[in-house]
Amino acid sequence: MASANFGELVLLLGDHHMPSRSISIPEPFQRMLLPNKMQHVICTGNIGNVEEYERLRELVGGSSTSVHCVAGEYDVINNGSIAANAEQGGGGNNATASSSSPPSFPETKVIQLGQFRVGIIGGHQVVPWGDLSALAMVRRRLNADVLVCGAKRQEGVVEYDGGYYIFPGSITGAYSACTPNVNPSFILLAVQGTKVVCYVYE
Repeated sequence: MASANFGELVLLLGDHHMPSRSISIPEPFQRMLLPNKMQHVICTGNIGNVEEYERLRELVGGSSTSVHCVAGEYDVINNGSIAANAEQGGGGNNATASSSSPPSFPETKVIQLGQFRVGIIGGHQVVPWGDLSALAMVRRRLNADVLVCGAKRQEGVVEYDGGYYIFPGSITGAYSACTPNVNPSFILLAVQGTKVVCYVYE
């Protein structure tokens, strides 16, 4: 729930890759991420299964409108058609998600948090992954103050070219083609109007 001390709480996470690359979110993280404590969840994609998507909804009281997901490279892109999912072998759009795959998601999304426009991207579209010059072009195209980006496995916050770039990393510690050994991580934002405080957990 929101508090006078913290403002809106926003959970940033992604790259679960469950069950293909990881079997679960680490137990210490699970104890911290309790239902009805967040106002928003931002996910950078590659959730892996519908159970994890439902868990994200539970964190914000069951509201899908407060869960803001984009497609990772192994997710189904929401373009009005059913596409194959490279890891799960199936998929669909928001209206036709199967029992094993989460709904399809857009490639990018922009939301308003306090006084900030926040853009979200899976990150795999940018080569090399995490390249700030390329991400700055994406941020400007989305007209965003902050860009949340997945794919890159090193978590953190970077100020560059007049904007902020947030990399939540992988919530499960799932490996990538570029990073075989990954520390599980997520980021929590406390948003109060023109102020944002960022907490990094790993």
